[in-house]
Amino acid sequence: MRDSVPHKRIGALLAASAVLAGCAESPQTPETTTPRPATTETTAAAPAAGFGPVAVEVRDDLTQAPFDEPREAVVPDGWTMSVWARTSRPRLMAWAPDGTLLVSVPSTGQVVRYVPRGADAPEESVLLDDLDEPHGLAFDGTTLYIAESDQVNAYDYADGAASNARVVAGGLPDDRSPDLRGAYSHVLKSVAVGPDGAVYFSIGSTGNISAGDRTATPPRATIMRVPPDGGPAEPFATGVRNGTGLAVAPDGAVWVANNGRDNVAFPEPGPSYGKVLPDYVGDNPPEQVAKLTAGRELGWPYCNNVGGPADLPFVRDVQTNPDGAQLDCDALPPVEQSMGAHSAPLGLSFTDGRLPEPFALGALVGVHGSWNRQPPRAPEVSFYPWRDGGLGDQQTLVGGFQAEDGSRWGRPVAAVVGPDGAVYITDDAADAIYRVTPP
Repeated sequence: MRDSVPHKRIGALLAASAVLAGCAESPQTPETTTPRPATTETTAAAPAAGFGPVAVEVRDDLTQAPFDEPREAVVPDGWTMSVWARTSRPRLMAWAPDGTLLVSVPSTGQVVRYVPRGADAPEESVLLDDLDEPHGLAFDGTTLYIAESDQVNAYDYADGAASNARVVAGGLPDDRSPDLRGAYSHVLKSVAVGPDGAVYFSIGSTGNISAGDRTATPPRATIMRVPPDGGPAEPFATGVRNGTGLAVAPDGAVWVANNGRDNVAFPEPGPSYGKVLPDYVGDNPPEQVAKLTAGRELGWPYCNNVGGPADLPFVRDVQTNPDGAQLDCDALPPVEQSMGAHSAPLGLSFTDGRLPEPFALGALVGVHGSWNRQPPRAPEVSFYPWRDGGLGDQQTLVGGFQAEDGSRWGRPVAAVVGPDGAVYITDDAADAIYRVTPP
């Protein structure tokens, strides 16, 4: 375990570009035979009723690329969108008790603090430096939790400063772990705090198919839980390939937005059984948006979801679990919600009534967009309405980042509602933080 006050690792800057996209594995070469055409819409679509394009407002001092030319986004009618601040590769966010916005920047080892100043540019400062790929941020009262690549820390937050660093969970696997020898595709970790004070954090898988993660110590591809009074972290949910999106719902339940596997083989009997087919891979398996309970199993890498968008059953992965001996997929409860395969959901948060209807209560998900699919799955900020302890189907809240030819000017990471009732969005491709404002 390291000292409680973290230090900076220069090598992380080189590795960050590979892990920030969510899935860093190189794709296998798929078969060219296809059993059926792909049916899921993937490119930028015409705005839905009640939505339309708006010009992204940019201050004169923020017009570096990609804002050196006009940009348009698709937002609900009457809403506006502006570039609020710019910083290198911003990721996850948390609003502090003093009304300031904290943003993690894994590539520089920093947590940056922004003080809103009305219509003027926010005041920017570095809250913490010399961290190891800080990613997840969460508050429990005035206690700030930060998930680094190899540990979760707690700090006392007061007067715009974080002090009294202590390790909540240490010795976590990352690309410096001796047994991994630098091979870690999902090194970034996220953190959330339950209503009882328990701390939850994600540990991603080391690769696309790396079954040894399930028996590692500590296990990888898991959501871990630290009891409210402290103590060793224990697995809370397993088979979670890359649960970067981690948040607590209005009823206190923990939810995860999970990146599924790539290049899954065709599972149905017939001549295509067991082959990696582009049309099937392009739409399978759906990305999971799941409610977590103690002992929840999300299947990876032995079981994959099919169907959608809601109540998705599991089927055996024919490459890793052809006879069901590794895991009984039929026994797993269906997953509550989903989004299209390879969407790469990253940040997850819940609205709290400060947005106008129909967005007052629900989940916001930063959809990074696919890296390995043709045509590409488009980046956006998605909204899932909160209904009776569950989530309704996916809707687009903010889109327009991808053109019809698949080119992009931005890739949202996370979205959170601010004290002012606006939605703040990080974009690590455009190096921007947006403010999207209702009427």
